[in-house]
Amino acid sequence: MAEVAIKEEKPKLTKKDFASDQLIRWCPGCGDYSILSAMTSALPQLDIPKEDIVFISGIGCAARFPYYMNTYGFHTIHGRGPAIATGVKLANPKLSVWEIQGDGDALAIGGNHFIHALRRNIDINILLFNNEIYGLTKGQYSPTSPTGLVTKSTPFGAIERPFSAGELVIGAQGNYYARTIDTSPKLMTDIFIKAAKHVGTSMIEILQNCVIFNDNTHGKITDRENRDDFQLHIEHGQPMLFGKEKQKGLRLNGLKLETVTIGENGVTEKDILVHDAHEPDATLHMMLIRLKPPEFPMVLGIIREVSAPAYSQRLEEELKHSSQKSKYTCMDDLLNSGETWEVK
Repeated sequence: MAEVAIKEEKPKLTKKDFASDQLIRWCPGCGDYSILSAMTSALPQLDIPKEDIVFISGIGCAARFPYYMNTYGFHTIHGRGPAIATGVKLANPKLSVWEIQGDGDALAIGGNHFIHALRRNIDINILLFNNEIYGLTKGQYSPTSPTGLVTKSTPFGAIERPFSAGELVIGAQGNYYARTIDTSPKLMTDIFIKAAKHVGTSMIEILQNCVIFNDNTHGKITDRENRDDFQLHIEHGQPMLFGKEKQKGLRLNGLKLETVTIGENGVTEKDILVHDAHEPDATLHMMLIRLKPPEFPMVLGIIREVSAPAYSQRLEEELKHSSQKSKYTCMDDLLNSGETWEVK
């Protein structure tokens, strides 16, 4: 009688399986704790073995993230996280690669690496923790700090215009951009799961609070009295409604967006824009990215999700095509081609 091989099923991973044994050294009340919790909730739902997941970071408070994940991790150097993540992904394409950066790490010293990872569409997931300040180095202004912000390095107020992470994604021809906030762990978890399944670079900006050096920087959209009117949670294929009773929405008036109220001035739900995250033309996505209080709500959710070949796919196709056309079959063929000299 033939023996039947029984395949042993691995136990399903849980949130606890991804928690490391390291003491977490973020300040009490830091928004990073919520992000960490959302990530450990998301990963078990992906059914990816722990040994196939790697977290890579640069320098800053956010860069401690790999220590607190029970996966492979690499704490690299300031701003160079995307470059290391690129190398890891291309060397071992089966890995699920997560790259962690703060707003200073990503958009100041690391700006060049950041935009080119997006342009190349490397199949990695970038998490940008944006607290609009340098926290680890004790409170200097960052590339996302608002004009006029008084910090240790701008005692009379910042005179520069801040970067918008979403605008940089669009400018670098990025295909996936989502925005979430540390006070919404459920939204974060959902976005992390969808980002992991996206082919190509997914960039998630997380509005995060620094209780020590820039407390309440996102208070306009997180305060209980404001959040219903100043948070617009969008989903692909759904009307863009907000407000406590979901009675407010966005409407396109000519070339500009405007907020309207259903039931006023003949406005009905049919007048409300339906979100299309899959539209290749980024014009409306850029408009949504730029909305902010008090004139508009802050748009949260997956704003852009467009399919395109990842860098690794294009590279594999190019190597296959070039090898088929090549007249060289080995290194000796290459070395003995063209003009050669024999040294005696």
